Amino acid sequence: MKIITILGARPQFIKAAAVSRLLRRSMREVIIHTGQHYDRNMSKVFFDELGIPAPDYNLGIGSGPQAAQTGAMMAGIEKILVKEKPAWVLVYGDTNSTVAGALAAAKLHIPICHIEAGLRSFNRRMPEEINRIVTDHLSDLLLCPGRTAVVNLKKEGITRGVHLVGDVMADALAYAAKRSRNHSRILEKLGLAEKKYLLATVHRAENTDDPARLRNILSAFSQIEEPVIFPVHPRTRNCLAAFNSVNRKSQIDNLKFIDPLGYLDMVRMEQSARMILTDSGGIQKEAYWLGVPCVTLRNETEWVETVKAGWNVLAGADCKRILKFVRSFVPPSNRPPLYGDGHAAAKCVTLLK
Repeated sequence: MKIITILGARPQFIKAAAVSRLLRRSMREVIIHTGQHYDRNMSKVFFDELGIPAPDYNLGIGSGPQAAQTGAMMAGIEKILVKEKPAWVLVYGDTNSTVAGALAAAKLHIPICHIEAGLRSFNRRMPEEINRIVTDHLSDLLLCPGRTAVVNLKKEGITRGVHLVGDVMADALAYAAKRSRNHSRILEKLGLAEKKYLLATVHRAENTDDPARLRNILSAFSQIEEPVIFPVHPRTRNCLAAFNSVNRKSQIDNLKFIDPLGYLDMVRMEQSARMILTDSGGIQKEAYWLGVPCVTLRNETEWVETVKAGWNVLAGADCKRILKFVRSFVPPSNRPPLYGDGHAAAKCVTLLK
């Protein structure tokens, strides 16, 4: 059986690493890379470190306005689907690559499997929320990371083909966390000690495209009394320059800007940080699994279970609120298991069979 997997962004590469490893034991997988993330530190390094097979097709779409980017992806994907005639199209998460793959497959009547189905922020101003909703309503096999996702789908009238499998990122993280301790030297390179710094990431449009929110977040980072390491996403760096939010220096007081990291280095930084500040859904989960307190720079999250468990707090882009949590937030001593047992990838492959 032939499966076409559509990838385009960093989180999808991580999820695919866990699934593709098992998928290829019994099925033929053809990988389409849309080129949504094309910077080496955001793309190729993940294929190299996680052992993902090289893409069979790379569309090289790159960045651009939402509609133009999604449309270009759909056109490129459609041509390949017509040529390859797969039994299934497999998509991950909530990016433009996800919805482009789902739309192209649906119009050709090819069954769609959506891994990480059912997530909702209930904020339709987020492009990711639109992508999730559209993809779920087009999909034939909806593989959910948690019970809340299953409930969300049921409320929208989607019950057929829905399965609770857990989160494949947990599988990938377990593999990477072990490897990173032996192979990553990022702490030594940056001169950092365990639990003596904070790790920050900002990439979502609601924060990067709003000058006021971005300045508030940076203002909070610069007032923190501990070192803050900030790997800067390429689009975030462009926004910083456009808004004159940061000069050409690589460091402002305690705040150090660095280039994006490969997955092993990033996992090493996450597990060694005292606290993580982020607007990334994937990093919220990784922080929870690694037992690191997380301050989320959004007003809502799809990963509500991490908040209910007391290990994640929502600070939005409020400078005072961010600083308050950095200085006083202490999670509870217990950390219940969330999002499966670390064998989600095997369950996904079994259901595809």
